[in-house]
Amino acid sequence: MFKKFSFEDISAQNQVKASVQRKIRQSIADEYPGLEPLLDDLLPKKSPLIVAKCQNHLNLVVMNNVPLFFNVRDGPYMPTLRLLHQYPDIMKKFQVDRGAIKFVLAGANIMCPGLTSPGGALNDEVLEETPVAIMAEGKEHALAIGFTKLPAKDIRTVNKGIGVDNMHYLNDGLWKMERLE
Repeated sequence: MFKKFSFEDISAQNQVKASVQRKIRQSIADEYPGLEPLLDDLLPKKSPLIVAKCQNHLNLVVMNNVPLFFNVRDGPYMPTLRLLHQYPDIMKKFQVDRGAIKFVLAGANIMCPGLTSPGGALNDEVLEETPVAIMAEGKEHALAIGFTKLPAKDIRTVNKGIGVDNMHYLNDGLWKMERLE
């Protein structure tokens, strides 16, 4: 999604009305209950909230020139990796084995065997189309954020094909874009 992302991919940046800002805050609070006490610091009510519209129906939620969340079409909001590294417990986590790390960092989708092999880990409560943080065996921070293609139980039983769509990973275009000027 963000492999070759750059400033040229942003078609418009608009400050949203207070009602839209409330809707975005509520949607994020519903999706990530662990962020509820921090929302006033992350998305202050009185500060202008910018939504940057990008190609492929992608929206970035920007506060103080820093991208904090993104979503595709009207899907759920997902935190950027920088935000996830600050607050690592806000998302459900999957873990890939060591062999999958280089492929995930190259932008590949997360395959079922990388999650089910020794070194991989699944959260069985996760359903289909759920945003998850992708952790790596032996690493402290998340290396990617993605959407599950199958429920975790099915990933474990099927054990082949794509388990998670890789949306945003370390050193992609969004990661390199620390600030929007």
